[in-house]
Amino acid sequence: MPSVFDVLSKDHAKVKRMLAELETGPTGATGADQMELMVRKRMVGELVIEESKHEAVEEMYFWPAVREHLANGDELADTALLQEQEGKQVLDELDRLDASQPEFEVLLASFVKDAREHVAYEENKVWPGLAAVLTAQESSDLAAELEHGRNTVPTRPHPGVPPQRGVLKGTGPITAAADKLRDAISGRGWG
Repeated sequence: MPSVFDVLSKDHAKVKRMLAELETGPTGATGADQMELMVRKRMVGELVIEESKHEAVEEMYFWPAVREHLANGDELADTALLQEQEGKQVLDELDRLDASQPEFEVLLASFVKDAREHVAYEENKVWPGLAAVLTAQESSDLAAELEHGRNTVPTRPHPGVPPQRGVLKGTGPITAAADKLRDAISGRGWG
């Protein structure tokens, strides 16, 4: 059974790959044609989906575990949740913009930088302390919650929804269903 850190590492690796591709890809400013800009927008759509799901399951399961198990868990979780809320706002704006708009690349560059800092914060500041106090069974149980939770969380950022476990568990499945319907209608995230 994978540990919570295995599950989160897999998510982080996927997001890091996406960020690297977006960072080096053609842009409107570098002469990208319309097809390349459509691909770029689609890639950002995939990033939005992955980040939205990742942050939602962390808010529902991981950050409550950090608060419960670490003496400085409230401080660590509050810092991370603030970073995640700011990221959701940027992703929400990016999702609404066209890749040909100059604001798109400005926001994307900002998100790439902030996302890398957030991943480093989690991996270097939070994970070592939590890894030291969780039993193997607790870590596996938390991993299972994260993996199961991915099926019932939104695929779009919702910066107006408070990142509180009870709120997310109550609204998450309804919001996720609405997001998935919007995704199906728009073709977003479907290949």
